[in-house]
Amino acid sequence: MTVIATICARGGSTGVPGKNIRMLHGKPLIAHTIEQALSCPFIDHVYVSTDDDAIADAARAAGAEVPFKRPAELATNTAAKVPVIQHLVEFVVNSGVDVSKIIDLDPTSPLRTQADIAGAFALLDQDTDVVITGYAADKNPYFNMVEDKGQGLVGLVKTANPPITSRQMAPNVYSMNASIYVWHRETLTKGLWDGRARIFEMPRDRSVDIDSLLDFDIVEKLMAEALTQ
Repeated sequence: MTVIATICARGGSTGVPGKNIRMLHGKPLIAHTIEQALSCPFIDHVYVSTDDDAIADAARAAGAEVPFKRPAELATNTAAKVPVIQHLVEFVVNSGVDVSKIIDLDPTSPLRTQADIAGAFALLDQDTDVVITGYAADKNPYFNMVEDKGQGLVGLVKTANPPITSRQMAPNVYSMNASIYVWHRETLTKGLWDGRARIFEMPRDRSVDIDSLLDFDIVEKLMAEALTQ
């Protein structure tokens, strides 16, 4: 049975054009994630799904396999991620690879570590359909997050009985960082929320998702600081 890593990187980034191959700390952004995947001894193959020739070239140069050019309908800015992963896994399986587990790594989250990948992977047992990653949220929907109720009014996102009057009383909540997803091959069809999901908690400083030039600057600074420690 084979464990594969999938990396989905389309070329049409609107926030930062060419984001996935923009240089970060001396190499294309996507190369950081590919190198992390290749460093994990439990990952047998690293595949990239992209619609962009320049991203494909950078991915191959970093050591990943790019088995096809992603169809245009799966490369729009409204295309959901899970169908892209499913499309890639189906192609790999049809090519003869006996895939058992899938680890999806987002190329815009380069601060994750090999230990984060291993930790999330270890949580995927027979009682779990998918593992996601996130960090402890700084706001809580039971206590200090409100939503629009209409007519100019707001109210708590979630209510409890009896009411929760302090943050310490509220259930733990997490912000998803989209850094790592792990599935069994047979549970990938359930996506994220149609099965039994568990979360691997990562620290906030390894959960930066690059979506702007400011994010690039923050990550560059964090990487430089890590080298001096």
